[in-house]
Amino acid sequence: MRQFFLTVIGCIFSFVVYGQADRWQQQANYKMNVDLDVDTHKYSGIQELEYFNNSPDTLTHVYYHLYMNAFQPGSMMDVRSRTIDDPDPRVRDRISKLTPDEIGYLKVNSLKQNGKPLKYKTVGTILEVELSKPILPKSKVKFNMQFDGQVPIQIRRNGRDNKEGVAYSMAQWYPKLAEYDYEGWHPDPYVGREFYGVWGNFDVKLTLDAKYVVASTGYIQNAEEVGHGYGGFKKGKPKNGKLTWHFKAPKVHDFTFAADPDYNHKIVPMENGPELHFFWKKNQGIDENWEKLPDYLIKAIEYTNERVGKYPYKVYNVVQGGDGGMEYGMLTLITGKRNLNSLVGVTIHEMLHSWFQFVLASNESLYAWMDEGFNSYIGNEIERYVNGKENAHASSYNSYFYVVKRGIEEPLMTHADHFELNSAYSIAAYSKGAVYLHQLSYIMGQKTFDKAFKRYYEEWKFKHPNVHDFIRVMEKESGMQLQWYKEYFTYTTKTIDYGVKNTFVEGDTTYVTLERIGKMPMPMEVQVTFDNGDQTTYYMPLRIMRGAKEKEIEGNWVQLEDWPWTHPVYTIAVPTKGIKLKKVEIDPSMKVADVDRSNNTFEVNYVIEKGAGL
Repeated sequence: MRQFFLTVIGCIFSFVVYGQADRWQQQANYKMNVDLDVDTHKYSGIQELEYFNNSPDTLTHVYYHLYMNAFQPGSMMDVRSRTIDDPDPRVRDRISKLTPDEIGYLKVNSLKQNGKPLKYKTVGTILEVELSKPILPKSKVKFNMQFDGQVPIQIRRNGRDNKEGVAYSMAQWYPKLAEYDYEGWHPDPYVGREFYGVWGNFDVKLTLDAKYVVASTGYIQNAEEVGHGYGGFKKGKPKNGKLTWHFKAPKVHDFTFAADPDYNHKIVPMENGPELHFFWKKNQGIDENWEKLPDYLIKAIEYTNERVGKYPYKVYNVVQGGDGGMEYGMLTLITGKRNLNSLVGVTIHEMLHSWFQFVLASNESLYAWMDEGFNSYIGNEIERYVNGKENAHASSYNSYFYVVKRGIEEPLMTHADHFELNSAYSIAAYSKGAVYLHQLSYIMGQKTFDKAFKRYYEEWKFKHPNVHDFIRVMEKESGMQLQWYKEYFTYTTKTIDYGVKNTFVEGDTTYVTLERIGKMPMPMEVQVTFDNGDQTTYYMPLRIMRGAKEKEIEGNWVQLEDWPWTHPVYTIAVPTKGIKLKKVEIDPSMKVADVDRSNNTFEVNYVIEKGAGL
C-alpha cells in the first residue's frame, strides 16, 4: 500500500513539474548502457525509457528519431544537400561518397512496451512504432530497447575524426523519442536543420577504451574511478582495457558526449554560477587561447543571468569537437583551432543557447528564430556590454536588408526545413530574429522590454513557448496591443520604409509631412534640429498599439496623436517662430528596420514662401 501511495505521488509530482497547468509537457526518463568500440566505431546500447503522457490525449503510436541514419548515401539530408541551390559547404555531396564503414546508422533490434514486443518500422531517420496498448492520458509506460549504431565520418555536427583530429563528437546518437505537444507529434525527418525534444532525466553509462577522456551532458557519478581531471587520480581498474563513465542529467531534452584520448580538461568554478569544464586537444598550439577563455565566458554568463534569468544547471562544458559550433544540453561542441576573438565569439553564442534552446526550448523547427535570433540579440548586447560597441546590432540589420534587396526573403514562420535557400534560412533565423527583438525594444521602450523579457523567461522556462506566448507577455508588461507586430514581421515579408515627403512654412509654423512607403506600419520618432542647435523629438504611436511608450531620451519629447495604419501620410506642425529648421531625421535611434534610409534625413538650407519646399 505504501509503495502504491509513493508511486501515485511520484506521478503527480511528475505532472506538476513537467505539465504546467497552462502548457502540459510530456516527460521521458532514459536509462542507457552503451558500449563503444573505438576500433570499429560501432556501439551497442540498452535503453529503458519511462514515458509520462501528461497530455489529455490517448496515444496509439509513438515515434523515435534515428538521426545517425541521415549520414547515408541517398538519405533525405544527402539529397537535399545535393539539390539545394546554395548547399552547406560542410556537407555538399560528402554524404553520397561515404563507404559502408564510413556511414552512420542506428538500428533498433528489439522494442517492448511494458514487456510486450512491439511492431515498428524504420523510415529514414524516423522509427514508426505501433503500440500494443494505447497510452492513456495522465499515465506512464515503460519502453525497453536494444539498439546498435555506427559513428559516421564527421560531416555535420556529429561523427568521428573531425578536421581537428577529435575522435568522437557524439550528438543525437541514440534513439530519441519525438516530442508530442499541443500540436501533436513532431516526427520531422533530419535534413540538417533543427531539433525539438522531450524533457526528462538521463542516467547514462558509457563504456569505451580506458585511454579516452569523456566530456558529457550531466554530472559525473564516478569521478574518482575515471579520473582524468574529474577526481584526480584514476582509482578504477579497466576491464578488458575499457572504463565505464557514469553520468546523470536532470531535466534536459538531449544527451551528448565527446571522447578523445588527448583531451586537456580544465575545471573553473564560478561564484553564483555553474562549474565550468573545458576540454581541448593537447599540442595543437591553442592552449593560450583556451586558458584565457574562462574569464570571457564567466562575464557572459553573469550578464545573461542578470539580463535574461538564472542558468539552472550546475555544470557547463565547452568541448573541442564537431564542425563549427553547436549547442547541446549543458555542453557545446566547437572547433577549437581559432584565434581568441573567434573562440570567445563562438563559445558565447553556443552558451547562450542554454537559455533559449534548452530552458525555454521553443520548437526550433517551427520557430528557429526564437532560439537563434533571440540568442543573437543577447549576444549583440553582450558585445555592447563587454566592448562598448554601440552599433552592436548593425550586422543583424544589414544581413536582413541583404535578403530583402536580393528578393530571397521568406517569412520567419516558415518551417526551418522548408526554406528554399540556406542563406535565406540563416539570415531569417539569426539576423531577422535579432532585429525582431531590437525593434520591439524600440516599440515598447527599452526599460519595459528588458523587464518583460525577464518575465518571459521566468514564466515560460521548461514549457516550449511559441511566438504567441512570447508576444502576450510583452503585451501584459507594456499594456500595448502588439499582435500587429507579430503578424507583420513574422508571418509576412512586408517591409518598413518611411520618408520625409515634403515640408512647408505657414506663419510661425513649419509643417513636416512624413510618408509611409513600405507596407508595414510602425510607430515613428522624428527628431528635428533647429539652427540654434536645439532639438525636439516628436513621437507618433500607431493607433493599433492602443498605447504608447514612455519617454526614454534626453531633451525635448513631444507625443503626438496616434498615426492610423491606413493613412499613408502624417503631418507634424513644428513651432518655428524666430528660428529655422536645420534638419529632420526619421528614427534617430536606428532601431527601425527601414529598408531605405536614404529618405530618412532631410537637410534644410533655407526657408522660402508658404507652400514651398524647404
